Amino acid sequence: MERWERINAAAPDAARAELEICCGSRRWIDRMMPRVPFASLGEARSAAREEWFALDPSDWREAFDHHPRIGSRVAQDSVPASSLSAREQSGVASATTDVRQALAAGNREYEERFGYIYIVCATGKSADEMLQILQSRLSNDPNKEIRIAAEEHAKICDLRLAAPV
Repeated sequence: MERWERINAAAPDAARAELEICCGSRRWIDRMMPRVPFASLGEARSAAREEWFALDPSDWREAFDHHPRIGSRVAQDSVPASSLSAREQSGVASATTDVRQALAAGNREYEERFGYIYIVCATGKSADEMLQILQSRLSNDPNKEIRIAAEEHAKICDLRLAAPV
């Protein structure tokens, strides 16, 4: 069973909890609930993306807070998605100490510059790739960067809706 199917089968409170694993924005969850049940994974993904991009940047930042920093093991507020985050960031597990330290420093610089954690869809990426992406995004204009971060989060949500549960 994939997460979108579990959302369909769940009672409302449980469905909300499953949606929160995909996205930590309360407004996104509120907007998704009337769209349940989904006829297919494609419909769930389409609804998720539509509702995500209908939100404000403040809602996006709320969702970002539900993710651990790249290279960290625990989400800021310990949401139930931590095991998913660990799998998604598995490319960091084999990183050298130098790369881990550079990611930590880059995360701090990113947060100071933009006011939220560095978000990247880490699935299938090595720590070196994530570090290069982080470094390239540090020079972005804040308005451009929030859009890029939102797109990366949408990719993460997309994967989580299809994740086996």
